[in-house]
Amino acid sequence: MNRVEILDVKKTILEDNNADADLLREQLKEDGIFYVNVMSSPGAGKTTTLLATIKRLKDRYSIGVMEADIDSDVDALAIADAGVKAIQLHTGGMCHLDAEMSRQGMFALGTENLELVILENVGNLVCPAEFDTGAVINVAILSAPEGHDKPLKYPLMFELCDTVLINKIDAMPAFDFDMEEAKRVILQRNPKAMIFPVSAKTGEGIDAWCEWLSQQIAAFGVKEA
Repeated sequence: MNRVEILDVKKTILEDNNADADLLREQLKEDGIFYVNVMSSPGAGKTTTLLATIKRLKDRYSIGVMEADIDSDVDALAIADAGVKAIQLHTGGMCHLDAEMSRQGMFALGTENLELVILENVGNLVCPAEFDTGAVINVAILSAPEGHDKPLKYPLMFELCDTVLINKIDAMPAFDFDMEEAKRVILQRNPKAMIFPVSAKTGEGIDAWCEWLSQQIAAFGVKEA
């Protein structure tokens, strides 16, 4: 009886993308561009958090933002109004970006003279976690209204992130959100994760997050403008 070869297509796709992501990271290192991948569920406050971050950092770094969505250009317009370069990436129904999509987005954005590129990934706690975009750091945003148990339900997202921003802490009194339990389950999944409780609306905690990010950018070799 003939033996049948079995090919794990998903494994092959991920391995190929991981290799491509490593190449992109090497190129960005040579070009002096620090690439940040921001992920969360829809409505967690990615765009508002980016606007608060941009406000604090745009005088220190030349910033470009890639907004990834299935459709619309609402977020890219909001970012452009903040005074930085922005481009809207339509995924055509795909729920994530990968390394090649990142490369194409940066080409269209135009990274000449940029020092910090931020990707606002598609709002989803599943697919974006599976695909390496070539980013230097991965950031997950968890909002208080979502509940402190999300890291247990979507483990991969929180296992791979360098940083977790726990957003909308100003709304905590209205929700049954346990901050200490949230930190415990995040660190259970990822002991090295940096955790910043923030409110993009009031600004609480944003300075601490931006200072940490600036330290990572400096360690990468990018100097302030």
